[in-house]
Amino acid sequence: MIYKNTYSPRWLIFFIDIFIVITSVLSAYLLRFNFNIEEDYLQSLKYVIPLVVGIRTIGFLFGKTYAGIIRYTSTKDAERIFLVTLFGSLFILSIDIISYYTNGYNGGIHHFLIPLSIIIIDFLVTTFLLITFRIIVKSLYFNLRLSKGERKNIIIYGSGELGLITKRALERDTEIGYNTVAFLDDDKDSQKQRLESVKILSPDKFDEIIERHNVSSLIFAKNNIPTEIKNSITDQCLSNNIQIKNIPKLNSWINGELSSKQIRSVKIEDLLQRDTIKLSEESIRNEILSKTIMVTGAAGSIGSEIVKQLTKYNPSTIILYDQAESPLYDLELILIEEFHFLNAKIIIGDVRNKERLDYIFNRYKPSIVYHAAAYKHVPMMEKNPIEAITTNILGTKNLSDIANKYNVKKFVFVSTDKAVNPTNVMGASKRIAEIYIQSLNQKSNTQYITTRFGNVLGSNGSVIPRFRKQIETGGPVTITHPEITRFFMTIPEACQLVLEAGSTGNGGEIFVFDMGKSVKIVDLAKKMIKLYGYKLGIDIQIQYTGLRPGEKLYEELLNVAENTIPTHHTKILKAKVREYNFEEIEAYLNDFKALSIDFDNYKLVGKMKEVVPEFISKNSSYEVLDKKQV
Repeated sequence: MIYKNTYSPRWLIFFIDIFIVITSVLSAYLLRFNFNIEEDYLQSLKYVIPLVVGIRTIGFLFGKTYAGIIRYTSTKDAERIFLVTLFGSLFILSIDIISYYTNGYNGGIHHFLIPLSIIIIDFLVTTFLLITFRIIVKSLYFNLRLSKGERKNIIIYGSGELGLITKRALERDTEIGYNTVAFLDDDKDSQKQRLESVKILSPDKFDEIIERHNVSSLIFAKNNIPTEIKNSITDQCLSNNIQIKNIPKLNSWINGELSSKQIRSVKIEDLLQRDTIKLSEESIRNEILSKTIMVTGAAGSIGSEIVKQLTKYNPSTIILYDQAESPLYDLELILIEEFHFLNAKIIIGDVRNKERLDYIFNRYKPSIVYHAAAYKHVPMMEKNPIEAITTNILGTKNLSDIANKYNVKKFVFVSTDKAVNPTNVMGASKRIAEIYIQSLNQKSNTQYITTRFGNVLGSNGSVIPRFRKQIETGGPVTITHPEITRFFMTIPEACQLVLEAGSTGNGGEIFVFDMGKSVKIVDLAKKMIKLYGYKLGIDIQIQYTGLRPGEKLYEELLNVAENTIPTHHTKILKAKVREYNFEEIEAYLNDFKALSIDFDNYKLVGKMKEVVPEFISKNSSYEVLDKKQV
């Protein structure tokens, strides 16, 4: 039967198509002669029908129109049928014309073997019947399948083209019967209208809808939904145990069509995203176009995203510099296969290797450097301060000194909010690196620019991948402190602002990004647990483990002694900070180099506190150094 999971054999579809062809030819003659076919043309049918059937058969075999699974007929299948039928009709027409000029005359008057009007009618009828047959079979199959099972009520947010495509994709699902009870849309012009008999309502009506219907899922099928509305809808869904889903990006649709299998549950990163950033695309393009760009830490979460975003501005070359060989190789494949960018130079190296850096700058002459290479894991650097010093401080010194030597136009340093009033080694190391390049800017032709922002969602070492893994393994979800908060920003957003700040900076600035509101980590964990469909305290527990070495409850974006001034971009501020004498800070860095030989962590951290007096250790063995200073 048609609703079984077995597929109709190809030979059966093929013979049905041939029957349709014969029917179409006869119908064309009947229509052409008003159901009264002349004797001559009636006699010629014994030649015409085999000719048409033969040409159509060859077309079906080459075009494999019979090979598709009827129940999943798509626009691609309809397009294939149209083209095969069209070329077949054109071939029939060519034979008809040849026949006309060779032996198709009677009494000195030429006649077509097949009247031209019949060829046109046959083409239209054949195409119509072949496609209609498939649509009817598909419709019968889905109606029979869906009548046998229980339907799930869903709401689709978005009443535009994406919303309609989503509705139709869900209706094609053979395993689950979906019933769209309403469309939601913030567009007032769309509200109170209907889309395929389904009402389009305001998001304010969401509560009323879920009261009337047993809604199982809400699907976001619209771009650029206002953040406030999206968060409100999400909270309502989580409170009512309604699944929240997203449709994938257009370029990941199968054969240009959306499948219900591709509609996935939303991730916490999707819910924490903010309104789309408007960039000064022209200034960034002018800065990047046809230039050689170098990105350090290119295989990391920030570095790799910077590289991906740079590709759309058509640089002549991007130098990808990192010591992580496997992630670097993976990034190379992504650039080739997804971004079709072939002008990347993949270089494995360490920013601590000054000779290697000198060789690369001398050979490739980069115009702009984005320095994202660093150790960023707070507890790890607290245990290994020498690595933070040699990489984050001395590695930055190596790179910035060589950039100065080769007259690089711009040097953009990716820093962190942990550099503000640092309570750990990692944050202090980044603050010292900031001080050095800002001081170097005073005596260099290179423009040294610092960008400073907080945690990025999904980055290596981020809390979200850790929570996700803990939830998937049944918990518990571990949090260091019930009151701990963090600023969050998506990786693409952070990197967009890095490019924007880099293109507009003149050197010496420390740009601070608007991180929005700080997020309470425990609230983040609770929301993630609900997104997975679990109940807090029943299915998944939360445990508090205590603050880690160097960790603080609240992060700041500005030193208490600093203030900011606005820039051309509402999400970018410029910090007003104390300026340091270059010779003084260079002497400190030389001290670090000398002290690193002995691997004495306390001496190294003590020297860091001399350079950055506001560096007060928290939950760390280095607190003893602060007591000595007092």
